[in-house]
Amino acid sequence: MRCFSLFPNFIDDRSSINQQKPKELNPMKTDQLVEAEPAVFLQTVSVAIAQLKQRLQQDYEQVYPDLREIVHLVLDEEETKAWELSLFPHLLFPDLVEAHVARLNLQPASSTRLRKAAARQARHKEVVVPHDFTKLDDHQPAFALCG
Repeated sequence: MRCFSLFPNFIDDRSSINQQKPKELNPMKTDQLVEAEPAVFLQTVSVAIAQLKQRLQQDYEQVYPDLREIVHLVLDEEETKAWELSLFPHLLFPDLVEAHVARLNLQPASSTRLRKAAARQARHKEVVVPHDFTKLDDHQPAFALCG
């Protein structure tokens, strides 16, 4: 009795075939953008915190004009702390400085300077308008058919 196989028996010898060298991968443009995003983000945050630090320096120097060096040291210390605490240090930085100055219990220079500083602070609050999310501006009933 003879056995026949439907599949031919052969040896797959690929030694004579030239193996292709793997091509070097060329990153797509989007890959390059993704790699650049963290650097751009950190640069943007650094610029933002530098501008904020300058504004805070001016504001606190108006209130405490004789304590310029102390204000500068407080700002430096709290900037470092803000960077250690978050990737968004500019959000924490003003509160950290305010808390530090409050702990120092410094006395303001005069009431006129306080009024100017309060006016400046009021201007800063006008920049960000809080939104009352409990009110609906345009309430319209919704109708949906479910079936």
